[in-house]
Amino acid sequence: MPAASPPAPEPYTGAPRSAPPPRGWRPPTVERPTAPRKLPAQDGERIDREEQAATILTKGMGIFAGAVLVVLLLIFCGRVLF
Repeated sequence: MPAASPPAPEPYTGAPRSAPPPRGWRPPTVERPTAPRKLPAQDGERIDREEQAATILTKGMGIFAGAVLVVLLLIFCGRVLF
């Protein structure tokens, strides 16, 4: 009995056709944004003054908190010793 030969492959006919888009369909569009507005100029001297005021406030609060802790420590140590 002769060996059975494999069937010949079918020729490639290309991709299947796609359905057409609905009537009036358009691809999505991207709107171009308007140009950004110009920012106001920075006032360097004012920024420096406000930064200095914030530094003074922060250091003042730290000194006050430290003083409160020292007073509490003295009260606590005084009660323990006496």
